[in-house]
Amino acid sequence: MTMILGLALVFGLVFGGFILSGGKMDIVLHALPFEGMMIGGASIGAFVIANSFSVIKSAGKGVVKVLKGPRWKAKDYSDLLNLMFELSRIYKARGVLALDSHIESPEQSDIFARYPRIAADHFAIDLIRDSFRMLSMQFDDKYQTEDVINRKIKKHHHEAMASAHAIQQMADGLPAIGIVAAVLGVIKTMSSIDQPPEILGGMIGGALVGTFLGVFLAYCMVQPVSGRLTQIEDEDAAFYHIIRDIFVAMVSDHPPSICVEIGRGNIPTRMQPDFYEVEAAQKELPAA
Repeated sequence: MTMILGLALVFGLVFGGFILSGGKMDIVLHALPFEGMMIGGASIGAFVIANSFSVIKSAGKGVVKVLKGPRWKAKDYSDLLNLMFELSRIYKARGVLALDSHIESPEQSDIFARYPRIAADHFAIDLIRDSFRMLSMQFDDKYQTEDVINRKIKKHHHEAMASAHAIQQMADGLPAIGIVAAVLGVIKTMSSIDQPPEILGGMIGGALVGTFLGVFLAYCMVQPVSGRLTQIEDEDAAFYHIIRDIFVAMVSDHPPSICVEIGRGNIPTRMQPDFYEVEAAQKELPAA
């Protein structure tokens, strides 16, 4: 929604100001298809050269993600607290072996079934499963556990950020590609130097559309998409940090309610549930 609003403001105010100041759109519109083909073709071609197929594919998904917004909502964070509370409660009462059926077959677990959006995220489930597996193998040092989980989250985040970096590289190159198109327009103009001034003026104006288009696309469209995608990936990564914080607190032998409260305290503020909401939700959960 914010992307659509932003684009409306950009196009409305930029071109509206140009027209109100006396600018004529006919030259811009005449040159736009040709300059757009050169700039768009060069930037997309360079993007394909610079990135693997998987990154190109993820960049397309990244643009869709910018339109949709962050994956995790406030309810998902509340569900995560409930999920981790249930798992830590069983671990505290009956030990890690009592979780074996849930951890090894989460698709058949009645606990994970209560939280379908979390269960559908492969990395979140793998992070939970691998953490409990380490615990079952006597890997219970809280500092080393936190370090291992941090490394996994960092690796996942690095891979998730590849699309944002690729889009940013395109934004960085667009102004220079716009100059390339403008130079070609000047070359075309110079080859027609014998034409009347009014024709040469239109040709030079058309050439300058290339410079304008490269800068406009870079700083008003592509770079904002990259910046917003970076924000979304950083915000979504906070979800996995909550898993880490609760699990480390559990390894430190804190009660389940304290583990969940530690995790709740690190949820992004606008997504953070109230303490009493979490407490009430815990009371409604089925008995362990």
